[in-house]
Amino acid sequence: MRDAAPQTIYLKDYAPFGFDVREVNLIFDLAPNATRVTSRIRFAAKPDAEHPDFFLHGEQLKLIRAAIDGQEITPTLTETGLTCDVPDGAFTFEAEVEIDPANNTALEGLYMSNGMYCTQCEAEGFRKITYYPDRPDVMSTFTVRVNGDLPVLLSNGNPTDSGEGFAEWHDPWPKPAYLFALVAGDLVAHSDHFTTVSGREVDLNLYVRPGDEGKCAFGMDALKRSMKWDEDVYGREYDLDVFNIVAVDDFNMGAMENKGLNVFNSSAVLASPETATDANFERIEAIIAHEYFHNWTGNRITCRDWFQLCLKEGLTVFRDAQFTSDVRSAPVKRIGDVIDLRARQFPEDNGPLAHPVRPESFQEINNFYTATVYEKGAEVIGMLKRLVGDQAYAEALDLYFARHDGQACTIEDWLKVFEDVTGRELSQFKLWYSQAGTPRVKVEEDWGDGTYSLTLSQSLPDSPGQVDKQPMHIPVAVGLLGPDGDEVRETQTLELTEARQTFRFDGLAAKPTASILREFSAPVILEHGVSRDAQAFLLAHDTDPFNRWSAARVLATETLIGMITDGKTPGGDYLDGVLSVLRNDDLDPAYRALMAGLPTQSELAGVLADRGLIPDPMAIWRASETLKQAMAQHAQDLLPRLHSQMRVDASYRPDAEQSGKRSLGSVVLSMTTRLDGGELAASEYAKSDNMTLQLSSLGALLRAGKGQEELAAFYDQWQADRLVIDKWFGLQVSLAEPDQTCAVAQKLTGHPDFHWKTPNRFRSVLGPLAMNHAGFHHGDGTSYALLADWLIRLDPVNPQTTARMCSAFQTWKRYDADRQALIRAQLERIAATPELSRDTTEMVSRILDA
Repeated sequence: MRDAAPQTIYLKDYAPFGFDVREVNLIFDLAPNATRVTSRIRFAAKPDAEHPDFFLHGEQLKLIRAAIDGQEITPTLTETGLTCDVPDGAFTFEAEVEIDPANNTALEGLYMSNGMYCTQCEAEGFRKITYYPDRPDVMSTFTVRVNGDLPVLLSNGNPTDSGEGFAEWHDPWPKPAYLFALVAGDLVAHSDHFTTVSGREVDLNLYVRPGDEGKCAFGMDALKRSMKWDEDVYGREYDLDVFNIVAVDDFNMGAMENKGLNVFNSSAVLASPETATDANFERIEAIIAHEYFHNWTGNRITCRDWFQLCLKEGLTVFRDAQFTSDVRSAPVKRIGDVIDLRARQFPEDNGPLAHPVRPESFQEINNFYTATVYEKGAEVIGMLKRLVGDQAYAEALDLYFARHDGQACTIEDWLKVFEDVTGRELSQFKLWYSQAGTPRVKVEEDWGDGTYSLTLSQSLPDSPGQVDKQPMHIPVAVGLLGPDGDEVRETQTLELTEARQTFRFDGLAAKPTASILREFSAPVILEHGVSRDAQAFLLAHDTDPFNRWSAARVLATETLIGMITDGKTPGGDYLDGVLSVLRNDDLDPAYRALMAGLPTQSELAGVLADRGLIPDPMAIWRASETLKQAMAQHAQDLLPRLHSQMRVDASYRPDAEQSGKRSLGSVVLSMTTRLDGGELAASEYAKSDNMTLQLSSLGALLRAGKGQEELAAFYDQWQADRLVIDKWFGLQVSLAEPDQTCAVAQKLTGHPDFHWKTPNRFRSVLGPLAMNHAGFHHGDGTSYALLADWLIRLDPVNPQTTARMCSAFQTWKRYDADRQALIRAQLERIAATPELSRDTTEMVSRILDA
């Protein structure tokens, strides 16, 4: 168990390690409860480091022996590492340790999953394998020998030798320890190959448990397309002879980019039409691309320290978004990313867990694998690209790769290449990395004598540890529409750099309607008092797909707020606007499906809180249900035609064309179920031949208060498939009525298949509980208590998953006094748990102290 009151680490205190690591040799003798790890590491004191202290990280290790240059030593051991005297100059440090993978339930370091040995070393897991300077700025080549009786023995790099009971691997590219990987198990390979742009032949393997071979083809195809895209768009060629992926059931994250040996959560790589939905396929495609793209943006160029985490993650998220935009629909991808940003990152940015994209301090680095680092970090890259232009961005990236290959870098290194390429001074833009919170941009308009003026004012609210912030450099993309809907000014990017700035557009024949923040050009909250008529106009005429969707979202939000606060009925302008989009066959079906969506109930609660109102979760739920019913009734004459048009008769393909049709078809089915009580949904379920249709029709039935027979049949059909049963668990909790949500979740935690120590299964029940807004925030507080019970139980087993799920409570202060008291009681109960992990301690303390 880690120290529950750890030391705070500060960016300002960074100091380089005093030694170079020139070569690492590791030998693993695998045994479930007593794996022996022998390390032989060549060190040399850095010339500019005067008598540096020699400290190696190490946790939960049993030291068998240690030696320097062949001479046995007795080092000083602590709970966090090892120190000893070392010679001047170069020397070889050797250690033999024993570890217990079978009982490593935290899933950090070397652990076992269903008989398979697996590693997860990011961020600080390697110190649970052997003594080493476990920090990202220490890079070295690794040679690894794995001894064991399992048929597949894998590590990083290229294979160099193998035989009965052993395999040897060498990674020629220097890497930090967090990128080390080892996998050993009874696995089968789905194999292929890829020829790089220079003619290098690369062997590709996707290793899975026996029985999963039929779920590999899409993942392999996505990998090959990612490799080709990175060559074509970024000029990045793969650099080893082999690229391996392994699917693992017990994994805290989605996947890990270890050099040449990516380890994936099974849910992020295994898919077949029968067992995976269109959303699963798209997620798999994106995650495979993301981890592959890390080969250059994360592996070849890594982070100097963990404060620079956004350097690799923000850039790589941006790159995988570009990839998805290219292979699917760019507008749909952009809208989906913004929906996710507003649902996950905005509440984080504006609550007790707010922190800059590059944090200034941390206690437990695992707690900073956040939406702010990843998603907001990617938005910062997108803003930078918009400001400098496509050509300069490409030149800057080429310089970045040429200048920093093989290095551990900082945000300053990243921005410097852009300054050198463009001549622009980016010190103000750098504030995006150091100032927490979501900027608010207020819009004022003026019109006269053919001149239209936009005055933009920006503000950045206080956040934990930060007040009186400086103005940001915000790119605001704007287009102007004439009275007939024609575009009288094409999109241009206004650079808002002051607290208040006015921009003028001359030579206009009539007052235009402004389309502001096109493509969501900056992650800000736009405060623009636009009339409902103007929003309806943008919904009908805006040429920017994102802002057209945004107009629908604003109308939906205002409609719902009026229903919640004043008892208003749904407005015809919104219903008519959505109907006009749904019947427009020239629009992408996936885009039409998004246009028909409503803001989440949590998002509505945030809007109400921003306006100084106390959100009532039940009132929000009732309004949302009423509006969905009104939309169905308004569109009832159109629904049969759309249902017929969206039917896919061809063999299943998870591509943009077919998945777009199924997406809109699901919207149509949901609306129809509100009118026919589930007759169509029952028919669709009976003849469904893919998981997308089967799950959407089952969900429609459950929403209608029916489908229990189908739910039981679904379980009987899929009980042997753990990934599908995760869906079965999650569907029931997410669709439960508010007064039944806790009871449903509690019942499912008692199900024989609720294997709570497996992260995917734990999240399949407790995750939907937290996301079922009205159910989680039911006034009796039972859902709060249930989640807290399970977090307390999970913490000693898996602190990472526990800490991340504590974020369910982060918005607690927006609710009424009774709910606040109920949540506080549960947070204090978690905090008072004896020997609480430092991961969870930090998260709960930050939420409570805000």
